[in-house]
This record gives sequence, C-alpha cells and structure tokens, in this order.
Amino acid sequence: MNEQVNDFAFLPLGGTGEIGMNFNLYRLNGKWLAIDCGIGFTGNDMPEADIMVPDPEFIARQKDDLLALVITHAHEDHIGAVAYLWPDLECPVYATKFAASILRRKLREAGMLEDVTIRLIKMEDRFNIGEFDLEFIPVTHSIPEAQSVFIRTPYGNVLHTGDWKLDPEPVIGNVTNLEKFAELGREGVLAMVCDSTNVIVKRAPESEAQVRRSLIDLIGSIKGRVAVTCFASNVSRVESIAYAAKKANRPVVIIGRSLKNLEVAARENGYLADIPPFFTEQNMNDVDLDHVIFIVTGSQGEERSALTRISFDVHQHIAFGSGDTVIYSSRTIPGNELAIMRVQDNLARRGAKVITSRDHFVHASGHACYEEVCELYKLVKPTYGIPVHGEWIHLNGQANVAKEYGAEPILLEDGDILRLGPGKPKIIGGAPYGRLVIDGSRLLSIGGDVLTARRRMLYNGVVVASFAVNMNGELLSDPNISAPGLFDQYDEEFDDVIDEFGEAIERLPQKIRLNDDELTESAKVILRRILGRRLKKKPLVEIHLLRL
Repeated sequence: MNEQVNDFAFLPLGGTGEIGMNFNLYRLNGKWLAIDCGIGFTGNDMPEADIMVPDPEFIARQKDDLLALVITHAHEDHIGAVAYLWPDLECPVYATKFAASILRRKLREAGMLEDVTIRLIKMEDRFNIGEFDLEFIPVTHSIPEAQSVFIRTPYGNVLHTGDWKLDPEPVIGNVTNLEKFAELGREGVLAMVCDSTNVIVKRAPESEAQVRRSLIDLIGSIKGRVAVTCFASNVSRVESIAYAAKKANRPVVIIGRSLKNLEVAARENGYLADIPPFFTEQNMNDVDLDHVIFIVTGSQGEERSALTRISFDVHQHIAFGSGDTVIYSSRTIPGNELAIMRVQDNLARRGAKVITSRDHFVHASGHACYEEVCELYKLVKPTYGIPVHGEWIHLNGQANVAKEYGAEPILLEDGDILRLGPGKPKIIGGAPYGRLVIDGSRLLSIGGDVLTARRRMLYNGVVVASFAVNMNGELLSDPNISAPGLFDQYDEEFDDVIDEFGEAIERLPQKIRLNDDELTESAKVILRRILGRRLKKKPLVEIHLLRL
C-alpha cells in the first residue's frame, strides 16, 4: 500500500474489542497519523505472559509515510508501548508537558531518549501535521492534560475523543470544554471516534471531588495504619489520598516504582504543589509507621506488584496484619477478578481489614457513563458514530446511543480500514494486526514458537531426557529423565518410565541408532508415547544425546 491513495481513512490496530492497547491510524491522501500507542494486560487467560502491545507490522512497512504519533494523555494504555514500538515507527511524538515527562522516563530507561523527537502540545493548540489540521480540546480524565483531537480534512471532520468524562469538580486538570464541543457540532462532524469503556453504566456522573471528600471522612475515622491502592497513573486520586492524609495529620509513604515516577513527573509539571513530598521505603523510618498512610501499587493483583508481595508476606520492607486497613480506591478491570480476590483474601487472612467501592465511596471512574456519552452525542451531532476502547458489549452499547441521537454507528474490528471519504464511509479492506508480548526486553508473537512452547509447558509440563550411546548405538547407562511437576522424584512409576524408555531405545533398529538425528527424533517420539499413555498429557519433550 505504498502507492498514493487520495482519501481519508481510519484504521484501529488496538483497543477495538478489548480494553487497552489503544493504537489508531488515520490516512489522509497517502500520509499517516498515529494517535496513541498503549499497552494491555493479558489477564487470567494468558498466564504465560503479562503485558502485550499492538503489532506495528502494517504501519512499520510504511513508516516513511507516517508523519507523527500523537499522544492524547499519559495513561499506560495510551502511552505505554511507545518505548517498545518506536524503533518500528521512527516518527516525531507529540505530547503535552506532563505526558512528555512520563514518556522521557520510559525512553531513558530504554536507552532511547536521544533518539526520539518529542514535540510539546499546548492545551487547546491548533496546528498542522502535513495535511492534517489538528485542534486539541481539553477534557476531564483521571490524569492531567487529557485532550480530545479534532481532525479537519477536505473530506470531512473527525472528533477523536480519547478518554474523557464530564466532571464539574475535577481536582486536577481541566473541566471538559462542552461549549467547544457544541461549536464543533455546529461546524459539522462527519464522524466521532469515541471511548466506550463505561457506556453501559447508567447512573449519575460521579465527581473526583466527591471521592476526595469521602476519602477524607473515611481515613479520618480509621485508627491504625492505612494503605490505599489505586491506579499508579491516577494523579487526581493520588492527590486526593494525600490530601486526606494531610487532613488527618498523617505522613504518606509511597510503595512501588511507578508511583515514584509519577510523583516526579507530577511535581516537575506543577501538580501536587500543596502536598508535602512523599516518603519512600528508603526513608520511611523517619516517620511514625504506626500512624502512616501507605499508597501502594497493585490494585489489579499484578503478580510482582508491591501489594501482591505484601499480601504474601514476601515484601522486603512492609507487612500488613491485624489492625491495618487496606482501601481499594480503584475499579476491577475485567479479567483481573481472580488475581484481585487472591490478594484481598491473603490480606484478610493476615488480619487486615479490606475496604472496596462496595463498602464506601472510594472510587469514581475516569470514563464517561451512559448519560455523559448521550450528552456528547447531543452536542457534537456526528453523522457517524465509531465506538472504540472497550469490549464488544461496550461497543454495542455506544452503537445504540449513536442511533438514539441520529448518528449511524459503524462497528469496527481491529485491522478494518474504514474509508471516511470521498463518498459514503465504508470498510474497504483489512490490515494485518495482532498482539506482541513484552518478555523482558524482547517482543514476542503471541502465536510464535516461544510462547506456544511456554503455554504447552505451563499446562502439560516439560520433560528433558538425556542418554549416552557408544559408536555402535548401544546405551552406556540408564537414561536420565527430568520431569518437574509431573512426577515425584522417588515415584515408582517414574522409575518405570525410565526403564521403559531405555528398553525402547535398545530395541530400535541399528540403522537408526547409528544416526544422531534419527536416534534423537525416535527417542522423542518414544518418550511422548510413554508419557501420553501414563499421564494422559502431551508434555514438551526435549532429548539430549551424547555419543562417546
């Protein structure tokens, strides 16, 4: 697709049909613009990996025509994949000051800070990138400097909302500029690409200021140590917790690397200005630990998070128990229920009291609910509504709202290329898309050999057999087999497996036993059959052959 294409098109490569991994592409007369580049979490259905990113293969092949990557805000599902995918994109990155601060830390850790050009976006900026005429509209979210992007083109205008909500009392950041949205509606909006995360929730919009007041009352009423866990990137919530601690005359200790990075980025951009500096594990002995407020990472039960390690009593510095209270100031991301429950159960087992949003008003979503989405459709009046950022139940929910307010909904799968103009919008093709898994410093294909083998080992186990033969192919000793997680070391059946395997090797034709490759492959087949018959499993089998 390197030939000149005179049209305006939209292509989601992450975030449509599943929460997270926002990665959106717009094409205008052959040139591309990317909006957001985020990570997603795998959940309980993929225990062999933790974090995934969109596969950039499609746009990487056309990176000479990729003009820029625009970041709407600094949440991980919108910015977290930049350091991993930028080498495939090699384009300037546009971000606000706060998002740029977060991004620079990630790039520095990856050794890429000097490579990436970051251009700052001012709130309410309007400028051109190539033929793309972009205007940024401040919106309320649970992180500072969130903005929607309005794209003007000769084929029609598109509003890309990013994440947003209507909150008349945001404690950090801007009030969503409703008058500006109404003005855009009067100008004319061909399509609105809109966040769907919370659209099926039908209730009155909730304010972060309400959460702050509730936390002040709750923390002020608790005796003993208090730990609060929330999304590490939720600056508004971190400030609300710290403000409640300040009201209760309690010091704040932050636990978790991502919270430390957030504090630095927030303070260097003028946020948390009225909050004393936080203590950390390194200097927390300077405060009264019996009267402290901990802010802790791990609200989603992440395997290596601080709160998970504390709940298993394996954290190096912190232990919770009788008399302590742990407050979950967050929502449960679908797929994380079991992991969160495991941590909460461990905390309760150790005597800590666990408080969630079911018990007290300690969380408000940063995403628009049904009534708020309806209000935006009334103001913007798009001809077409394009739901993104959510499971299919959320995308369908927004499609119904679009129809209710006179817009024609267009439901897309990741990889669908939607031509917005000229002519009536329609899907004109598909692009290859997929997910990659972050494995240390590597990116691995979900369907590739490494993760396939890891998945097989996880559910069926792995068996490694080694044996030595002489130049005539005769066994020099009994084979050695390692099968952790499948047999006990002193299991009689395990001894039977070793004997049966050795006898089968000796019965192989001499022609096979004289050829290393044939002997190795035959041994693998023999051991698979023995284990399949005895275990009713198909473990991954590796053979090490030594010829002396």
